[in-house]
Parts: sequence; structure tokens; C-alpha cells
Amino acid sequence: MLYAVFMPSSLPHLPASPDPAGVPQLLEIGFAADDVPFLRADAARNRARLLEAAGRLVAEHGAAGVTMEAVAVAASVGKGTVFRRFGDRTGLLTALLDHTTKQLQGALLGGPPPLGPGAPAADRLRAFGVAVLRWSAEQLDLHLAAQPEPERRLAHPSHRVLATHVTILLRELVPEADCALQAQALMGYLDPALIHYLTKTCEMPLERLEAGWIDLVSRVTGTDPVTG
Repeated sequence: MLYAVFMPSSLPHLPASPDPAGVPQLLEIGFAADDVPFLRADAARNRARLLEAAGRLVAEHGAAGVTMEAVAVAASVGKGTVFRRFGDRTGLLTALLDHTTKQLQGALLGGPPPLGPGAPAADRLRAFGVAVLRWSAEQLDLHLAAQPEPERRLAHPSHRVLATHVTILLRELVPEADCALQAQALMGYLDPALIHYLTKTCEMPLERLEAGWIDLVSRVTGTDPVTG
């Protein structure tokens, strides 16, 4: 069974609003994809302008070329403005990733099955892992640069949204299990640092990681990858 269901674009053009119309959010499960959902219109425009500048720097120089000073120069603002908006470099890089996280969340809520609604829970869980693996691999440099210390990373709204999605699917498949804990274990398989190590250091093809995810879901849930 193929799970080519979500192919994010590399550093897509950032919208003028932090919450573009028509992109559903996972608010139903209690978390927002962005930790600044109520910005004034002018603040939202300034934030989008800064992220656009940061995106250009990533495209031209890689994530290593993104500093608070460089973004300030590229956006023609004072360095203090960048710090006030994002706190630090990690906050800035994480905000860049949040845009494509929203795209993924939109696919989870309203995209075609099996990633979106309408497919059996096991198929949705398999498709979810494959989508996240490809999303992470496509922007691995940015993912690694944006990773803060574990506590901050795991508490970030985007991680909590995706982990909650996995928890919901597991509760349908294995309601007797500690689904919240198992969801965190499964999310560990999708950690960008592990993906980097396996694909770069161990030279494993991404297809092997995708097959491993599908096998792992089958073993955790006791489902057949062909019949669901």
C-alpha cells in the first residue's frame, strides 16, 4: 500500500496572516499550531515579513546563515524587533517550521485519506508517519537547527498537536494501552535527529525508514498493513 499523501513544499511563501483562511487547525483537540494566534494586524504583517526574510536566508545560505542580526538586516528592521518577536534564534527557526506544520495539520483534518479523515485508524497512523518522515527529510537542516532543548521541544504546540493526533488514533486501535505514552514513543521514531543519523551517518534510504514505520505501527496496533 502506498502512503504518498503529503508532500510539503520547501520553505513556502509565508502568508501575511499567521492564520491563513481556509487552513484548518487542530483546535478541536485543544492546541493551536501557532503560539501567537492573536496578533494585531500590523504585528502579524511584521512577523510575516521577518519570517519571509528568514526563509530567503535559509534558501540562500542554509539554516546556519540565519542569525537574528542577518534577519534584521534582510528585513530592514532593528535587531531588537526580531528578538521581541521571536525571543531567540531557536524561536525564529521554529516559527519557520510552524508554517509547514500547519500544512500538515490541514492535511490531517481535511485532506484526502489515508492521511485525512475517512480511512481506518491504522492506515491513517501509517500515512501520518510516512508524511512526517518526508516532511522532516525535506527540511532536515532547518529541523535540526530549530531543535531546542528536549523539554522546550516536546512542550511546543506543534509537537503536542501531532502527538495528540497519534494518541487519538491509538485510542481507537488499542484502547487498553497507555496511548499517551505510546504516542510519545512513536513520535521518537520521527525525531529529526534520528532521521539525520539514520539517513546521513548510517546511509539508510528514506524508504527503509518508511517501511520500518509501517511495520512498527502494525506491531504496536496488531493490524495488518495490507488489510488495515
